[in-house]
Amino acid sequence: MSEDKQKTRATGNRSKYLKMLLILIMAVLLFGGPYAMYVVTDILHRSYRTATIGSVVMVIAGLVLMWYLIKKKILV
Repeated sequence: MSEDKQKTRATGNRSKYLKMLLILIMAVLLFGGPYAMYVVTDILHRSYRTATIGSVVMVIAGLVLMWYLIKKKILV
């Protein structure tokens, strides 16, 4: 019986860390993604259009992840 409780506790802890990781990824994509894309394109000497398109893609990915987290009631 104690083994079942330990498995449940371990699964619960893994679930907490996964939820926290998804929330951090969402925040980085939404808030840090556009700036990071601008810096990377500046370092690689790419055009401003590339930075803009990459930034929009990262923000959309962050919004999709946020929608998923809200739908699964992880983010309330």
